[in-house]
Amino acid sequence: MRSPLERIQRAIVIGAGPNGLAAAVMLAQAGLAVEVYEAEAQPGGAARTMELTVPGFHHDFGSSVYPMGAGSPFFRTLPLGELGLEWVHGDACAAHPLDDGTAVTLERTLKDQARALAGDGEAWNELMRPAAERWWDFAEDALQPPMHIPRHPLLMARFGLHAIQPAETLVNRLRTERAKALFAGLAGHSLLAFDRAMSSAVGLIFGATALAVGWPVAKGGAQAIPNALIRRLVQFGGVVHAGRRIQSLDELDTRDAITLCDITARQLLSLAGTRLTPAYRRGLERFRYGPGAFKIDFALSAPIPWKAAECRRAITVHVGGNFREIAEAEHTVSTGRQAERPFVLVTQPSLFDPSRAPAGKHTAWAYCHVPHGASEDRSQAIERQIERFAPGFRDCIMARRVWSPADLESMDANLIGGDVNGGAFNLRQVMFRPSLRAYRTGTPGLYLCSASTPPGGGVHGMCGYNAARTALRDLRIV
Repeated sequence: MRSPLERIQRAIVIGAGPNGLAAAVMLAQAGLAVEVYEAEAQPGGAARTMELTVPGFHHDFGSSVYPMGAGSPFFRTLPLGELGLEWVHGDACAAHPLDDGTAVTLERTLKDQARALAGDGEAWNELMRPAAERWWDFAEDALQPPMHIPRHPLLMARFGLHAIQPAETLVNRLRTERAKALFAGLAGHSLLAFDRAMSSAVGLIFGATALAVGWPVAKGGAQAIPNALIRRLVQFGGVVHAGRRIQSLDELDTRDAITLCDITARQLLSLAGTRLTPAYRRGLERFRYGPGAFKIDFALSAPIPWKAAECRRAITVHVGGNFREIAEAEHTVSTGRQAERPFVLVTQPSLFDPSRAPAGKHTAWAYCHVPHGASEDRSQAIERQIERFAPGFRDCIMARRVWSPADLESMDANLIGGDVNGGAFNLRQVMFRPSLRAYRTGTPGLYLCSASTPPGGGVHGMCGYNAARTALRDLRIV
């Protein structure tokens, strides 16, 4: 018997973030007529570039550094250079300043990393080498739903034995405070307390990407990524309707189309209404968001005056001191409180991409983790942490733009309560994101393709790619 979906030749995508656009590109390349509806006037979601402080200073509104973009199996299939996307790398992937006036760096080769970590170099490389040396095999499995049969089971099993551990357990494999601090900065991207299972996973993946593909930015700004995807979509006849906010699926003619939604799990409840089954609705109602972000964009008269020269070798700088201090900060946020000395992530792209600012000037952004939806102004805490390792930093600030979690959500409706990952990464929501179905909703022809699906947050397009492949299998096109 033929599936009713086999007659469908159209696709509607709601949301023009990297995942929605990745899904749209996949569907268009497969021969469907694709229309994308984006609420904001400027497509891109959290991957947009704007003059947020003063004219001539180009800031990345949300994400800025793209190890997972450079390491994306889907992006790898696209002629990104021809589409206008060029990756720009720092000399090192990241730097981590310490209170003794030095910094430890995340390097791009095993040899350089071993040198940077001295006595812990080999132990570090043993953790990172398996995924780094077989990155594309690893990524093919790691960026899929957990409930699938891996193509490289031994590689994934070896990774899983380490990834499942709390960061505070895995770090005991390292002896020096410098190496432990470097791992804390990587693990801190997870937004999990370091005593939680799987809080090591993101640290291991980001450590591997440094060796495999680097930690680049997009030349000219994050906007180059959605722009490249839109160019590819248009090449295959797709259309993007910007400035068109869809409040309900009833606004669209979906009778002969599949619909993919680049929105978070609980947003789908109001968008789809009674089209969802009661069981699926109950699952979405249980979905939980994670901690938020408090962010500042800076226009600077000079580079950040780091005490440690190594910090000027990297676009990304992890600010927070030693492992124990960062662990305490992340634990405090996980309990719904503000950290007195927060872990701060800093990017300084104009050091290596001068197109971001007028000659001689610079851009930077910094953010720290805060409880979900918190309203307290964390500007002073963030700037104190940077000033701690870069005395005179405040003297370089020409202008700043401050973003609370509510401000971030007002600019991108997917950033619920400031959550940049589309939902918490607790163990349940890693295994069932947002349900066992992953991209399917239980309603024929309706799919979820946002960071609320596997593999979760990060600009890699894999949520959209995987959702589109699922839809194409249902259409019996692949």
